[in-house]
Amino acid sequence: MPRFTVHIRDEWLAVPCRDTSNSIQWLGHEALKRYMKNKPDNGGIKAVKETRFVVRRCQGLGLLDVDDTIEDVLEDNDFVELAIEGDTMSPDFISCEPGVSHLYPYTCSIFYISLDGKSLSSTDLVNLGRGLYKIKLTPEAEKKVVQSRELLDTIVKENKVVYGITTGFGKFARTVIPVSKLKELQENLVRSHSAGVGNPLSPERTRMLLALRINVLAKGHSGISLETLHAMIQAFNASCLSFVPEKGTVGASGDLAPLSHLALGLMGEGKMWSPKSGWADAKYVLEAHGLKPISLKPKEGLALINGTQMITSLGAEAVERAQAIARQADIIAALTLEVLKGTTKAFDSDIHSLRPHPGQIEVAQRFRSLLDSDHHPSQIAESHRFCDRVQDAYTMRCCPQVHGVANDTIKFVQNIINTEINSATDNPMVFAERGETISGGNFHGEYPAKALDFLAIGVHELASISERRIERLCNPSLSELPAFLVNEGGLNSGFMIAHCTAAALVSENKVLCHPSSVDSLSTSAATEDHVSMGGWAARKALRVIEHVEQVLAIELLAACQGIEFLRPLRTTTPLEKVYELVRSVVKPWIKDRFMSPDIEAVHRLILDQKVWNVAKPYIDKYQTEYIPESRPISPTAFSLDPPASPRKRVRHE
Repeated sequence: MPRFTVHIRDEWLAVPCRDTSNSIQWLGHEALKRYMKNKPDNGGIKAVKETRFVVRRCQGLGLLDVDDTIEDVLEDNDFVELAIEGDTMSPDFISCEPGVSHLYPYTCSIFYISLDGKSLSSTDLVNLGRGLYKIKLTPEAEKKVVQSRELLDTIVKENKVVYGITTGFGKFARTVIPVSKLKELQENLVRSHSAGVGNPLSPERTRMLLALRINVLAKGHSGISLETLHAMIQAFNASCLSFVPEKGTVGASGDLAPLSHLALGLMGEGKMWSPKSGWADAKYVLEAHGLKPISLKPKEGLALINGTQMITSLGAEAVERAQAIARQADIIAALTLEVLKGTTKAFDSDIHSLRPHPGQIEVAQRFRSLLDSDHHPSQIAESHRFCDRVQDAYTMRCCPQVHGVANDTIKFVQNIINTEINSATDNPMVFAERGETISGGNFHGEYPAKALDFLAIGVHELASISERRIERLCNPSLSELPAFLVNEGGLNSGFMIAHCTAAALVSENKVLCHPSSVDSLSTSAATEDHVSMGGWAARKALRVIEHVEQVLAIELLAACQGIEFLRPLRTTTPLEKVYELVRSVVKPWIKDRFMSPDIEAVHRLILDQKVWNVAKPYIDKYQTEYIPESRPISPTAFSLDPPASPRKRVRHE
């Protein structure tokens, strides 16, 4: 029989429906009858038929017409919200789209990724968050999980005293718990530690958090039962996601509050979200997907909540987005250099071989592959070849040095995050092969916390130098272009305030780049007397990276607008492709208009890595085909043996 879950004020009510040709109004009346039954004063409702209400789907919050038939607008097991006229929206009702999603909309995949606790990457984890894969365990992982659980069951059966299994936690580590209360001990742990605050993580970030916890448990050193682990995988594959507040972790002992909220929903308590239901009580969401709440066995509560997965999952997104924006920053800066009529000589390979940092060499090579050369000649570059400028400002000339260290920082952080992704980070650790459990400190989040603070500092510089290039584009005394890149200045303001926005974001980043991991506060009655503050390190790293993306989006818009004033001259083929990409979503700035949508459209191109994808074939070809390096001659470049024609280049084989 079809059934619908209706939310009225503070209650969720299951309403069966034998005849789906009934109207939405009938469904509302049936729900109201059930609501009134449990209230001594009928919930303040005098008569069902006289009560006026509106009904909306929990998914998407779309309003339903009360005269529509149920079968036309709802599916079996759908979740709806009934708001009585005069009420505000129920205080415990949460819209179906929590948090801010910056990556991609959720898609239900038919593909699987096998987890074994040792081979997951940050790229894999972000793809799991996007819903590109479902999860299954490898046979080897299942075997290790079973062996680990068997040891724990033996410990309980023999009545041994082991931290977190037969004792309390933290300050209560010396309190022995009777066997009859071991299940209650684990449930109490999860409930009491679900003390986070703030907005919930977005669905994709919660998927990443759940996937990462599953991966860590799959290592077989946490003592989780295979039954419980399979239940977590089923919840992930159905995208049944717990309400996880983003604030409340100090990063040791792991991310206790966020992971407790994650576990609480799996127990059928608190709130959950799914694409089908939106936000609803966890027990109803699980039931609607044919799932049962997990029942915790000894040590399983601790196994679910003790670890650095909040820091690391957010860190994985941060490092992936940082990598994407760093390589696109090179393309955007190269386009700006063209518009400002800069020289390519600062990117000569011989210069960078004398200071061979990998990132610096890589960035210089990208610039050479995009800018004026025999392979990709630029009419813009040729137009100013014989100018009297000796060298460019640092914001253009020093891009390999500044962008380069950001690239090297990202690779360093990515290595730490990928190690952390495949690390067992709870306590105590279970060693089935040794037949013992050992208390340690793998839950301490100092590694990812320090790395993510470093990431924020390194990547911020891409925005800092970009904002200065935007200033050069907008300032007519530096660019030789119209003020603020618009005709009829005064009547039109052009990019004046877009530059202010970039400056504001860079200034915010200066504050956000203060390392959170330099702080520590003693917690748990001085038992946990040093913590990492890694949760805030991860969250603010993401905010810094978002600001960097937005600043570079503004620079890309400004550079493309600058190109308009240099027409009919053309830049190199790869940079023309970038220009065409931008113009596919944003038209040239002829006169003032609403600018925020333009910035957001180009930000979306950067998030989708389309700027990188359009230029990458040219960069790859330059690198793989060993195209000879072009070294243009100009009057300001001294040479003992100049070639016969000043237009010709020295070809460096």
